[in-house]
Amino acid sequence: MIRIERTSVMNLENAIRGARNPMNSWARSDSFYDESGNYVLGPNDLDLARRLRKAGSDHRKYLRQVFVSVDVTAPMYWWKEYDTYKVATVANSTSTMHKITSKPFSIDDFSHDHMTPATEKFMMSVVDELEAIRLRYLATKDKRDWYDLIQLLPSSYNQMRTCSFNYETLINIYFARKDHKLAEWHTFCDWILTLPYARELIVCADTNE
Repeated sequence: MIRIERTSVMNLENAIRGARNPMNSWARSDSFYDESGNYVLGPNDLDLARRLRKAGSDHRKYLRQVFVSVDVTAPMYWWKEYDTYKVATVANSTSTMHKITSKPFSIDDFSHDHMTPATEKFMMSVVDELEAIRLRYLATKDKRDWYDLIQLLPSSYNQMRTCSFNYETLINIYFARKDHKLAEWHTFCDWILTLPYARELIVCADTNE
């Protein structure tokens, strides 16, 4: 299970202006804001943006200045893979250490959408045990109970993080993960395709990359 919410894409206008700096070609810029406040790339700017995208990372530095912020809720086993991306990413997460005892455990705190019925039944017994330990900890404040929660907690436990990237980082993520066996990565890559000009500037759809 993965849930992606509250997406914001920022700084496209400034990034495109910067892309024209090397050739002092600002007069050719033809992008504009539409009636909804969206920044629309004109034919000249889109052509330049696509050519620089295809030319490789040294030439498409402007994509490092297109920023994305989004809230992602996903299981810890997915976050362990996501955490390999340490360059040009930032994330603020909900705190397992500080808040794990703040609410009752339920099955929906965990990703269980691909479990077989027998395994899901067993998972319910784990959730019940976690909740019993949580209540015991709240009553006693015994740190042994707190450690029981932390060390028993399955990797399917869902955590929400507010993440930020740039388009260059999303290029790397998309091509590294689009064929991954985890369904969560497919959902994440599908989300990437919904971003403004993703097919032209991230996927570069008319190339074999």
